[in-house]
Amino acid sequence: MLTRTIDVKKELPDLKSLLSLVAEGTEIVLTEGDTPVARLVAVGKRVPGLHAGAIRTREDFDEPLSDEFWTGNA
Repeated sequence: MLTRTIDVKKELPDLKSLLSLVAEGTEIVLTEGDTPVARLVAVGKRVPGLHAGAIRTREDFDEPLSDEFWTGNA
C-alpha cells in the first residue's frame, strides 16, 4: 500500500482528491509539521462468519445477577 504524507500547515488538500487517492488504495497521513494527526484509509469489506466460534456466550448469560453483584459484596 502506498502512503502519502501531507503537512496541513503547508497545504490544504481538496477532500475529493484525497478520497480519490484513498479509493485507489493510497493511505493518507495528515500531519501538523512533524506530528501525525490523522490517517485516511479505505474502509474494508466485512466478511460475515470470518471469525465464527471466536466468541462464546455462557449458558447463564441472560440469568439475573446476584444481589451481591449489585451491592459490591461479591
